[in-house]
Amino acid sequence: MNNTIDVFGVPVASLTMDETVSYILSKVEERKTLQHVVVNAGKLVAMQKDVLLKNSVLDADLINADGQAVVWASKLLGQPLPERVAGIDLMLNLVQMAHDKGLKCFFLGAKEEVLKKVVDIFSEKYSPDIIGGYRNGYFKEGEEAEIAKDICNSGAHLLFVAISSPKKEIFVNKYKSIMNVPFVMGVGGSFDVVAGITKRAPLWMQKVGLEWFYRFLQEPKRMWKRYLIGNSKFILLVFKEKFKSKK
Repeated sequence: MNNTIDVFGVPVASLTMDETVSYILSKVEERKTLQHVVVNAGKLVAMQKDVLLKNSVLDADLINADGQAVVWASKLLGQPLPERVAGIDLMLNLVQMAHDKGLKCFFLGAKEEVLKKVVDIFSEKYSPDIIGGYRNGYFKEGEEAEIAKDICNSGAHLLFVAISSPKKEIFVNKYKSIMNVPFVMGVGGSFDVVAGITKRAPLWMQKVGLEWFYRFLQEPKRMWKRYLIGNSKFILLVFKEKFKSKK
């Protein structure tokens, strides 16, 4: 990916949502392998100390800015990204694209009941034809090779992986040659959102960068530390980078 902006050493794609979808489609049609990842404020902070996470992000072929805070930081640092490309919105756009272009998707991860609900929702909204296959995220290491073969045999063009890091990255890197899927994307908790388990923030909160606050209100005991400390560290990181560039 040539059209990128450097954000704390991470080459983030300088693309809009529509441009990102078009770029992915072009690679899928060329049968070029494309590994995708998104970054937000929390992940960029964690990458400063977590070498495994950092390497897994930098190994990706396409990196988008999932968080609005990353877009703001890019503007403050003088290299503005055009817009936020949220992971869940990209996944939904790509499923729509799969329907429009006659492509197949494989869904890997989450609990079985959540996964089946996601598959049912997409099958009903579009067509069962877009479903190449699916598998929940609860499996042992000894089952991995067989799952990778199933993904390959499904004929899927797009693989959406809802497994936590670093297990997701390790699995994808280990079996990507066996799976032979043109496009692979980690989607975090997106299956839970599609299935209605987790609610997204209202659109106005997403646009002004307050989606994190909505999540905090839903789970304050679990989220307060992540957002209070993580957001503070991110702001500090931005000002350090700004000061460094001025010097």
